[in-house]
Amino acid sequence: MKAVWLQRFSCCGNTHSLLNHEDIEFLFGEIEFLYHPSLSTEQEEHVVNKVLNGEIHLNILIIEGAVSRDDSLIKDLASVSDFVVAVGNCASFGNIPALSDESLCGLQFRFKSWGGLLGDNFKGKKGLPVINLSGCPAHPEWIAGTLLELKRKGSIELDEWGRPKKFYSSFTHWGCTRNEYFEWKVESKSLGTAHGCLFYKYGCRGPMTGSTCNIILWNGVSSKTRAGTPCFGCTEFDFPRENLWETRLFAGIPAELPKDVPKRAYIMISGIAKTFTPDRLKG
Repeated sequence: MKAVWLQRFSCCGNTHSLLNHEDIEFLFGEIEFLYHPSLSTEQEEHVVNKVLNGEIHLNILIIEGAVSRDDSLIKDLASVSDFVVAVGNCASFGNIPALSDESLCGLQFRFKSWGGLLGDNFKGKKGLPVINLSGCPAHPEWIAGTLLELKRKGSIELDEWGRPKKFYSSFTHWGCTRNEYFEWKVESKSLGTAHGCLFYKYGCRGPMTGSTCNIILWNGVSSKTRAGTPCFGCTEFDFPRENLWETRLFAGIPAELPKDVPKRAYIMISGIAKTFTPDRLKG
């Protein structure tokens, strides 16, 4: 399966993430990267011309970084590719570059709105819309796992944001080592410690962010919350937000609650939890 990886407005973080995959040699054996700006010796223009001239059939076009609305080259390549993959939040939703430049966007979205470079109705030659591997950066397993599934099955199930459900349908909260503290509403006293929840004071977005960060650990070892840092919600369309290290409160209640939790139920449960918090968690 042949792939071309292009970079636009990017910090190259997703390239670095991919190169940290624990079995990168196997991936490179399964997916032939015709061009990657950090790995190839052949010129981008040479490879692109071969694809557009029909000399090479392109299975997967991968874009890293936010794109300009007038990037005709990406449009041309997308029109002849079986699949188009946006890797990272910038390519998926515009992210940081799009905050200060109205002309920049993701491939199919600009933050939460349709209308990226390729348009609302775009589909690759195999019938899928842009496959968004959001994240800042995307987890190496999300990138490799998606590419390998496209090769083996010829398709992948996507959510409403075009993200593979196998990696984005669970919350970062799932598998978090701090879940018991969350349930009993015990806040962490400081960052970088192993105890306490980071949701109530330090802005953790784990309960409302789609990712497998605490199920498929980074480098097989850790995650933000395991290291004492809040989840910043980097896989979501509204990343980045202001005041990432703070939880906005309204009358002492987090302004944004875990998904599908009514405010009235949250207030009632919180009161009960704080009243009966086990002494071993109070530290």
